[in-house]
Amino acid sequence: MSISSLQPKRLTAAKAAFTTRNVNFDVITNIIAGDVHPQVGGLVLARVDKIGKHKRLDLATGRKAHLFVGDEIIVVYGSRYAPDQFETDTPFDLSPCHLVAAGGLAGIAVPQHMTMNFPTRISPIGLLADSQGRPINISDFVLSPTSYVGQRPVTVAVVGTSMNSGKTTTTAHLIKGLVNSGLKVGAAKITGISSGNDTWLMRDAGASRVLDIIDVGFPSTYQTTSKQVEGILNSLSIHLAAEQVDVIVLEIADGLFQTETSALISSLNFRGTVDGVFFAANSALGAIDGLQLLQKYQIPVLAIVGAVTKSPLATHETIKATGLPVLDLEMLCVKAADLIVSSGLGMLLDSRLM
Repeated sequence: MSISSLQPKRLTAAKAAFTTRNVNFDVITNIIAGDVHPQVGGLVLARVDKIGKHKRLDLATGRKAHLFVGDEIIVVYGSRYAPDQFETDTPFDLSPCHLVAAGGLAGIAVPQHMTMNFPTRISPIGLLADSQGRPINISDFVLSPTSYVGQRPVTVAVVGTSMNSGKTTTTAHLIKGLVNSGLKVGAAKITGISSGNDTWLMRDAGASRVLDIIDVGFPSTYQTTSKQVEGILNSLSIHLAAEQVDVIVLEIADGLFQTETSALISSLNFRGTVDGVFFAANSALGAIDGLQLLQKYQIPVLAIVGAVTKSPLATHETIKATGLPVLDLEMLCVKAADLIVSSGLGMLLDSRLM
């Protein structure tokens, strides 16, 4: 292992990913190379070797930067679960690996979807470190503790059958519908990976405060413990409540069978925090199966949403099979608040709408 000083110009010239957005770059003065074991959340300076799936990098500044071979980028080590893209593990050393998410996640892609292009290949140059030679980690830059003990706002979550079932788009339009009703909304992504697209979309929809797992020191929740995921839920929910919002909207990534998602929704903690869910499904059958599982855990399902609403026939099938409202994006923008109030969750919400 070798520790050497890092020129400020080199650090500034590198493209810093969205996952590094909370880091104070003024404390980075050294780089560690050689025989070293990266940790999840550790910052690495890497060189782009071959462009693959991810051709652009979401920057900490909010801009999408095109990548070129030879670019130096600053990303974060972590694992990823993405059935439609890659499954990835955190590397054990500084060997060449992959850029596995546009938000800036470095990992080793294991299996990948058969239609997916190969991942962009990168070569780590070294771990970024402070003046004492201590590796920098995003967990060093998390939300300050809050002493908030007030009333918890009405809290709803968007969950789904799988990746690409429409959860993120639903979350944004749900936020927009609540904001259109005159409500102050806080939003957070609780599981999955940190994504600039997801965060920016929630902000654009009108959420007054948007948080995600980076804000509590995790670049990804894949391969985390149930206790850690529940801690993320608690911490982000409390910080949003401290913002004096009327409603909290949470996005839960991936599908109900994904390990961390399954553990979260089956926990007493989730049921004690979330008042109801909007379930994003790809089909009527998926909606029925998801509804049955959520009912098993005694989680109120307020409506079926997501990709299934693109088809009038599938929508009709879903309404008939579940007896629940099926809301497309336009309806979410108009009926979100009324649906929550009519479900019996919104006495306090009802008073704020008057």
